[in-house]
Amino acid sequence: MRALVQRVSHASVHVQSELIGKIDAGLLVLVCAMQGDTEQQADKLAAKIAKLRIFKDDADKMNLSLLQTGGAALVVSQFTLAADTRSGNRPGFSTAAAPETGERLYTYFADQIAALGIQTERGQFGADMQVALQNDGPVTIWLEV
Repeated sequence: MRALVQRVSHASVHVQSELIGKIDAGLLVLVCAMQGDTEQQADKLAAKIAKLRIFKDDADKMNLSLLQTGGAALVVSQFTLAADTRSGNRPGFSTAAAPETGERLYTYFADQIAALGIQTERGQFGADMQVALQNDGPVTIWLEV
């Protein structure tokens, strides 16, 4: 699985002008299931993100995790993280998991984040979403397991 994690002051996601997910301080997690991914990769990615020490401590150092700060997560499916841009100008997405598998693993991943005790909001799989955020730092990290 792949994820692009952004530390945010706040983030939200709308579908057809309707607010479906919103968080204050925490992480916006854009996530993509790849061909061959299983629940094992989702478990590993969820644990990694929950423990990723990218929040500032009292000494202004990135030393705290989402679990330690009590922040929230907004988890949004984004198959375009599978983009292959090595040739031509149009990205290919053939390495992304099939939609049924992608949706199942996206839901499972978000459930695992929530099971770790993190307030979790979600986007809508397969929808045309408008995501708004205020990146804090900015801190943006690419993860792949």
